[in-house]
Amino acid sequence: MARCDQGYLCIVCGEEVENIEDSGLYLRYIIGEVQEAELQEQPEYHIRCNPALAQFIVNEQFTPVTVEGPFDKRELDPDEARQREALVTEGWHRLQTVKQEQLSVSEFPLKRETNDS
Repeated sequence: MARCDQGYLCIVCGEEVENIEDSGLYLRYIIGEVQEAELQEQPEYHIRCNPALAQFIVNEQFTPVTVEGPFDKRELDPDEARQREALVTEGWHRLQTVKQEQLSVSEFPLKRETNDS
């Protein structure tokens, strides 16, 4: 089956990432870790298949993910962990709405304020 017929396969579990709401690649795009031009080149995976990222989603509708070892958010500086939780959780919320709001891909990323001082 061609990739376009089958959709994107998760590089971790091998299953199809059927819904954009479950896409780790698009979550990383929304939070600014992947550029739009890289979307076709970067590997796809389910959010839960990347626990190092998923652990930062803090929402009652998302079952918490725990990571043991060097990527455990509990091993980070508490302020850094809170900032990462805020960013990834905000990105996850956005990811849950992009399909329903029928946004174009260029509208997916979070609007972040920059300090150009």
